[in-house]
Amino acid sequence: MISFACKNISLKDLVTCSFELNKTDYSVFMFLMEHDGEFGVGDIAGIDGLERSTVQKAMKNLVSKNLVSRRQVNFSGGGYQFYYSILDKSKIKDRINTLIDGWHEKAREQIQKWDQYSSK
Repeated sequence: MISFACKNISLKDLVTCSFELNKTDYSVFMFLMEHDGEFGVGDIAGIDGLERSTVQKAMKNLVSKNLVSRRQVNFSGGGYQFYYSILDKSKIKDRINTLIDGWHEKAREQIQKWDQYSSK
């Protein structure tokens, strides 16, 4: 947890804010960050008692945000299954750091604007 003056900022806050994730997206994202390999929706549905359709929706969102990759496996008798895995963890961390750096710069710019209000 990071303390910033009057507010503590958790890792969850940083991740959900950085990538605009909801609670479910965050749970699925963290599962994938903490586990190596590929997982089907059914593998992940057990965490936090999530339904398969809820996990599928979270996966779609995570894939669209370029946090998770999806691979399709076709069955010889017909049908297919998707497997999901986290993308490069170091690149995800870099993306968060870039966003934090941007926020930091904007905060500095706002502080610099105080100069225009100084009394003459």
